[in-house]
Formats: sequence, C-alpha cells, structure tokens
Amino acid sequence: MDRCIVLVDAGYLLGAAASLLAGEPSRSRIHVDHAALIQGLRERAESETERPLLRIYWFDGAPDRVPQPEHRRLRVMPRVTVRLGALTRSDGRWAQKGVDAAMHAELTELARNRACSDVVLVTGDGDLLPGMMAAKEHGVAVHLWAVQAADGDYNQSEDLVAEADERRVLDRTWITKAVRAKELSGPCAPPPAPRPEIAAILSAPLPESAPAAGLLADRDADPTPDRHAPAEPVARAGSDHEDRSAAAKGVPTPKDLAALRAPGTQPAQHPANATLRWSSDKGWVERPGGGGEPPESASLPTLAQLTTAEQRWADREEDITTVGGDPYEVGQVFARRWMGRLGDHTQLQKLSTMYPRVPHRIDGELLRYAARFGLLAHKDDQIDEHDRYAIRAGFWREVDVRTGAEHAAAGD
Repeated sequence: MDRCIVLVDAGYLLGAAASLLAGEPSRSRIHVDHAALIQGLRERAESETERPLLRIYWFDGAPDRVPQPEHRRLRVMPRVTVRLGALTRSDGRWAQKGVDAAMHAELTELARNRACSDVVLVTGDGDLLPGMMAAKEHGVAVHLWAVQAADGDYNQSEDLVAEADERRVLDRTWITKAVRAKELSGPCAPPPAPRPEIAAILSAPLPESAPAAGLLADRDADPTPDRHAPAEPVARAGSDHEDRSAAAKGVPTPKDLAALRAPGTQPAQHPANATLRWSSDKGWVERPGGGGEPPESASLPTLAQLTTAEQRWADREEDITTVGGDPYEVGQVFARRWMGRLGDHTQLQKLSTMYPRVPHRIDGELLRYAARFGLLAHKDDQIDEHDRYAIRAGFWREVDVRTGAEHAAAGD
C-alpha cells in the first residue's frame, strides 16, 4: 500500500520538547496545541514520504489507562488513534509501562499486513529496534524522527539511528509551532498564582471564636463574602505539596472534621449553627433537628433531574470534543448546564445566597462529573484538594456571570 503511517511515542516527543523549550523534561512545563501538533505531523509525514497519510498512532501512558483530557481531545481527531499504556509512580517519578511493547506490536503488525509502504517513528527508545528491523524485512521504509536535543547531543538510541532508512530532526522552529513553554513568575519556577475567585474564598476572614484555629465558621457571625472584591493571593512557594497545604490553610476538610470528632472531643466544639466554609454540608457538621440536608438546598434539583436523554447525549459529545478538563473549566461547564436548564429563576437566587457552600447533592454531582476528566488523585481515589477549590470556584464564577448585578448588589 502506498500510504504512510506515523507512530508517536508521546512521552519522548513531549518530554524532549519540554527539555528543549523549558529546560527540563516535565510535560507540565509546556503548553501543547494538540490540533496544531497533529496537523504538523501529518503535513510533514506526507511531504517527507511523498505518500498520503493513513493514520497517526499516538502512544502514551495514563494512570490505570484512564484517558486524560489531552487523550480525550486527541482520540476524536481525524486519522488519530490513541493507544494507552500504564503510568506508574515509583520513587517520586512517573514511568510509562507497556508503551514500547504496544508500539512494537503495532509496527510489526502493520508491516506484516502491508498496511503501508512507509512508517514514521517519533521515538528514541532502543527497545523498538527489533520492530524496526522486522518492518524493514517486510519491505517497509522506516523514517526515524528526533526532537532537537537541548544540549545538541543525541536523545535517541544510536542503534535505532543506525538502523533507520531515513532520519530527520524536528527542530525548535518546527516544535514551537505547536508547543510553547509556560510562563513562570520567578527564578525558582513556582506554579502560577491562584485565580482571584479561589483566593477570595480562601482568604475570607473567620471569626476569632471559631474552633480548631478557624476550621469552622459561624454563619451568622461571618456573612457571605463578596465574590467580586479583590483578595490577597494565597502564598505559594516551595514544593507542590507545600503549596497545596498552604492554600488549604483555614479551609476544613473531612479529615479536619474527623479530627475534631475524635474520642475525648468536647461537644462544645460543634456550634449548633456552624457551617463549612467551603465543602458540601451534609454529614460534616452538627445541625439543629438531627442534622441532614437543610430544606433550602434539598429543594434544588440536580443536573441529572433537569437533563433529558437527548441533552445527555449532547453533553457527552461536548465533553469528549470541546471540554479540555481544566478543573476551573469543568466547574464552569457544569454550572452553565445546570442554570441553562433551570426553569425557576428563584431557585438560582436561592443557590446564590448559599455561597460559598455548594449544596451537598449538587456538589457530589459536580465532583462526580469532574472525575470523568481524570481529575482523581490516585491515592484513595479522591480529587486533589486544590482541584476541588478550582472546580467549585469555576462553578460559582459561572453563577456570578448569570446573576450579574444581583450578586454585585448583594456584596455591597
């Protein structure tokens, strides 16, 4: 068949691109325009091989082989097939498992079935050498592409380079058409500052009498904070773990509240009218009348109750094709759908008065929706704490956009 196929080792391509543009192989240091990258690979492959493209195979690792947001975007693109191996963490570092074996199997199968005349390999791993040799024996021309090395040296197996029929280098000029380094604010490369909406909630004052250094707040003593007022940014320094701990200071978590309920805890530490400052409310604090969900939030419908079968199909299509999976964006999308299907405007006003608490049923639904996008931390299957803040901040920001002047007046 006079066609070409491209096999991409995403770990190699994006890791080498990060080293070239950001100085270290961490993919979190770069922003990738996947549509532009795929188009660039297709055009270059067709130009180099003088053959039309059959397909691009994108090989990558993912925790538990669950597609991440970038994989969701890639797998719906024309002529792109995503193959996922496992991504495991060992000694503080992530490592791909099964990706090389999958590439080897695909390469040999394509060559054996004469599915193409030319195959382009974007990889540097010498484990693919047997597969490359087998493809050549079946009459397939093998083109090996390298990413320009940051230090000017080879970043591919020398045996792989020696066995290839053709070799090309994807230089900085080509790479930067689709990949750019993320802008960092300091020489120590700290993560970017949090969004003001998150900082506003985290920095809202707590009453001095709140128990456990301000873990709980009295709703009557602490009125609803102004979502539109500027807030001091949360300090962000040191490691990612330290950063999240700092961001979470003063915000109760289930673990914090469990500690307050430990044996020997005095009942006085649970004020009858105490509410959580951020998390959903059911079952985490004592309430008059035996606890449970308050009537004002129990009357609010969930998104599932407002969604028809046709809308559910359209939602999934949008999730797959357009929603990237950023936590803040996920919260916005969920809120936009919920408000758009809400017939009674007074219910939206009722929700607005509950800020910053998301009612339990809606909050649980929101977090389950976010989990579809790979936002689960892989320890205890919980969403990362800072991601939860971002998800809910996106939710409230979209509510603000809809209610507009009414929220501004309420904050005065």
